[in-house]
Amino acid sequence: MLESIDLSLNLSKEDSAKQLKKVQLRLVRLQQRIRQAGIPVVIMYEGWDASGKGGSIRRMTEKLDPRGFQVYPIGAPTELEKCHHYLWRFWTRLPACGQIAIFDRSWYGRVLVERVEKFATPEEWRRAYREINDFERMLTDDGTVLVKFWMHISKEEQQRRFDEREQDPYKQWKMSEEDWRNRERWDDYREAAEEMFDHTDTSHAPWRIIAAESKHYARVDTARIVADVIARALGDVGE
Repeated sequence: MLESIDLSLNLSKEDSAKQLKKVQLRLVRLQQRIRQAGIPVVIMYEGWDASGKGGSIRRMTEKLDPRGFQVYPIGAPTELEKCHHYLWRFWTRLPACGQIAIFDRSWYGRVLVERVEKFATPEEWRRAYREINDFERMLTDDGTVLVKFWMHISKEEQQRRFDEREQDPYKQWKMSEEDWRNRERWDDYREAAEEMFDHTDTSHAPWRIIAAESKHYARVDTARIVADVIARALGDVGE
């Protein structure tokens, strides 16, 4: 799937600002409507390191009512979380009716980082495809709106962004030895991602792969997709 993504898609900073302003206003209105309708929304981000997940989330949410959404940055599980099934820590963060939960990284860590770094056995991560599909089916059958993003950039663009972060004192905190180590295993992560798409791209929970080489384009595209999906859930067929 990743080979088919056109990474040349781009928006200028000026065009991006104009389009983002419109879609942000639309999201504000949709947020009010999902609250009234009692519809829970889950938005999930996966993708390469430095692919712009955080920036996309910030632009999508900066005009929303902060009482109506929660962002969960997902890192390594705590000792308590390790004592439970890996999906437990996501169940406990699912949104209430009319609320939005945004996951920066997700349950797909089981078939990505845990697979590649051998934190999960082959039996565990292969079984996870079925468990994840069942989990997502339960959510959508129960009325949850689910949006899954993969933020896609080239290996060369990732290198450029890593270098930029290391040189910027305000962004150095974003970098760690783990980021460079993961980059060395790019091909392994790509293989894991492609297999993940094959097994978990379903009619009820499709993957949306975002061309994120241009941050301006990706920020508008993700916000627009979320607005479109919520609008359809509310019955706005023409949206």
